[in-house]
Amino acid sequence: MTSEASEASEASVTVTAKATVARRSAPTARGHRPRWNKVPEVTVYFWVIKVLCTTVGETAADLLNEKAGLGLTGVSLLMSALLAVVLVVQFRTAAYRAGVYWTAVALISVVGTLVSDNLTDNMGVPLTVSTTVFAVVLAIVFVAWHRSERTLSIHSVDTPRRESFYWLAVLFTFALGTAAGDLVAERLALGYWVSAALFAVAIAAAAAARFALGANAVWSFWIAYVLTRPFGASTGDYLSQPTGDGGLGLGTVVTSVLFLAVVLGLVVFLAVTRKDVTGPEPIARTE
Repeated sequence: MTSEASEASEASVTVTAKATVARRSAPTARGHRPRWNKVPEVTVYFWVIKVLCTTVGETAADLLNEKAGLGLTGVSLLMSALLAVVLVVQFRTAAYRAGVYWTAVALISVVGTLVSDNLTDNMGVPLTVSTTVFAVVLAIVFVAWHRSERTLSIHSVDTPRRESFYWLAVLFTFALGTAAGDLVAERLALGYWVSAALFAVAIAAAAAARFALGANAVWSFWIAYVLTRPFGASTGDYLSQPTGDGGLGLGTVVTSVLFLAVVLGLVVFLAVTRKDVTGPEPIARTE
């Protein structure tokens, strides 16, 4: 009886070991792969680079439009083409890559700014109308995203469909932030640094609602994401615009180069340290 019990125990251990190996090898089995998140972890680096990209989007759009002589339409076509190329690369990557991702964000910040500027300057659409339209379109994107995926979380942007919704949302947050920021600046005439301070307070309020009052994490994130656009734009305008217009007079060239250098340094740092990389989902999916 003792021998039979021992053999049964050994057989049980063998079966358990085989099952464990099978589970561990399942994600790499043929036709399956881990689900890697395609966007970075939300850290302080994320918000710093996002604001800097937003500032670059404002100053670079002004630089190309006014100094390079391309005109608003020419700049829009050029930057949209570049964005399309980078997004193709982004979608083809298997996981988050800091250089590719943040290049896409920098370009989409420019394109989002240009979308709003084209409606206002070329088509004469009032800022009240464009702000409302962008808010409605962004809401539609969020509703479609949630109905399709049952989540708006950026912690699970791990399929092409979810990534498509994500980049659509990012584009319209930039467009909405541009229009809303211009509307506030135009209607209230607060000046650049006061506008920046106002949006900084709004961002702080969103953060306080999240961490002190327990507000929904997803909605707090997207509200802050929208607000960082006018905050960054007001900061960029304050640094680049002439002193006679209420700025510091650094110019769009100096401001753009300065902020791009900081962005590049931070992105290289993250690419090396991988501090903002999230691991793959443990659930495999069929290709």
